[in-house]
Amino acid sequence: MHFVDPSREVLAETLLAAGPDSPTLCAGWRTADLAAHLYLREHRVVTALAMALKPLSKVSDEAIRRLADKSRSSAGYNELVQAFRAGPPRLSPLRLKPLDQTANLIEYFVHTEDVRRAPSRWAPRALDEEYSNALWDELVKRAAILYRGVDLGIILVRPDGPRHVAKRAAVSVAITGEPGELLMHAHGRTKHALVTFEGQADAVALLQSAEIGL
Repeated sequence: MHFVDPSREVLAETLLAAGPDSPTLCAGWRTADLAAHLYLREHRVVTALAMALKPLSKVSDEAIRRLADKSRSSAGYNELVQAFRAGPPRLSPLRLKPLDQTANLIEYFVHTEDVRRAPSRWAPRALDEEYSNALWDELVKRAAILYRGVDLGIILVRPDGPRHVAKRAAVSVAITGEPGELLMHAHGRTKHALVTFEGQADAVALLQSAEIGL
C-alpha cells in the first residue's frame, strides 16, 4: 500500500489545525516556516537543491523565510498549506510512486510529529500496522547514515521482535521503540521520542549527547 498520499493529508490537516504561528520541533521554525519548507522542496528545484547541499543552506533558508513571511496571515497560510496538499507539479519526478515513497514517507511522518509534539502535552498516535512496517522499512534503509555521527554500535529494536544493526562497533547500545518512535530518535528528536536504551551506562550517556540525524 502507498502511504504517502494519506500522510500528506494528515500533515496538511495538522498544519491547518495548528495555524501559522505555532511552535515546531524544527529549531527556529514556526508552522508557517515548516509549511514553506514543504512547499518549496516540491515546487522550486533550485531551492530543493539548496536544501540538500549544506554549503547552499543560506539560499534555502532565505527562500523559506521570504515565503513564510508572506504566509503568516490566516488566508495566506491556508493558501500555502493547500498548495502543498495538492502535491508536486504535474511533471515533477516526485509524481513517480517509488521516488515519492523514498523522498516523502519519512519526511511527512516526522514533520507531522514536529507539529504535534512541540506543545508540552502530547501523546503518540496509534499507527496502522502496515504503516508502521513501511516506516520501519524506510528507517532500516537509512539508519546507518542517520547514526553516522555516533561513535557506538547502534541496534534498533522493535517491541514485537524485529531488530536491525544500524552500525557495528566494539561497544553498542540497543534502542527499543515502535517504528515511529525510532524514526523520531534517528532524526534527532531525541527528547520527543518514546524509546528506551540498553547498554553500558557510559555508552548510553554518549549516545544521549551525540549529534544524531541529517
